[in-house]
Amino acid sequence: MRHRSKSKHFNRTPAHRRAMIRNVAAGLLRTDFNPDDPVPGPGRIITTPQKAKECRRLVEKLVTLAKAGGVANFRKAFGMLGDKEMVRKLFNDIAPRYAGREGGYTRILHLAEVRLGDAAPQCIFELVEEEVRKKPSSGKASGKRAAKAAAAEKPAGPVESQARAEEPPAETGEEPGESTPDSEPEEPTAAEGEGEGEEKE
Repeated sequence: MRHRSKSKHFNRTPAHRRAMIRNVAAGLLRTDFNPDDPVPGPGRIITTPQKAKECRRLVEKLVTLAKAGGVANFRKAFGMLGDKEMVRKLFNDIAPRYAGREGGYTRILHLAEVRLGDAAPQCIFELVEEEVRKKPSSGKASGKRAAKAAAAEKPAGPVESQARAEEPPAETGEEPGESTPDSEPEEPTAAEGEGEGEEKE
């Protein structure tokens, strides 16, 4: 069983390894909207994929602490990074940008070019700048429910409404002129009543 496989050792002692990861994280935060750059932008450095993946764990935790705020979290972040200036910049400038983002504050983009000297693979390790864009929900159900919902919501078109208007009335089985059994008999008029009385006399 391979023990102590939580992180890569980079063939360095623990103290050297921690210092290296701290320096990479501090360098990433230092380049974030640096006024000395000709075109200031989000933090971006070029390093190896292995160092970027290890440093990403530290940067994600630091941004999470900075979003929570507070003196206790500031001291925790300072103990993890060791650079008070960068921790202050993290809490004041960087963390507010990610108030609406739940994790995923960094990005790793692999480069095709290798490093001169040892031909090591390279990548761009940067902070994410754009805001989260939620995909609009389609709101469509699946199966029979979708068909029923579509039929219920579909309005009657002009052809259907015209066809309904032209439909003949329902047949009752009676010819015109016939009275229904429930209809009341007509009362005789006054003239008809006098005529019947003369015939009886």
